[in-house]
Amino acid sequence: VQLQASGGGLVQAGGSLRLSCAFTGKIVGVNVRGWYRQTPGKERELVAVILNNGITNYEDSVKGRFTISRDIAKNTVYLQMNSLQPEDTAVYFCNAKTVYGRVYWGQGTLVTVSS
Repeated sequence: VQLQASGGGLVQAGGSLRLSCAFTGKIVGVNVRGWYRQTPGKERELVAVILNNGITNYEDSVKGRFTISRDIAKNTVYLQMNSLQPEDTAVYFCNAKTVYGRVYWGQGTLVTVSS
């Protein structure tokens, strides 16, 4: 089982990027899919999550700018990021959690926002 994240890159402030996380292989019992981010010297922080029932939750600083979604047929989770700011610069990781307590991580994709 792998979580393959992609879509990061360099963008100017105010720009947009869409991150994708493709789940390859079957993970039994996934109930939460999400995106986290991490900058050097800081702990990894939650950005957004989506539950199996479609309910979403966002970190306060990204509310109204980021949107998490999923394509069940493609087994992929997306993070649409609009109005990006330099403080959004980080390595973004996708994540899946199961009802059995297992946690899976993608390899991370770098997002750099220039001012």
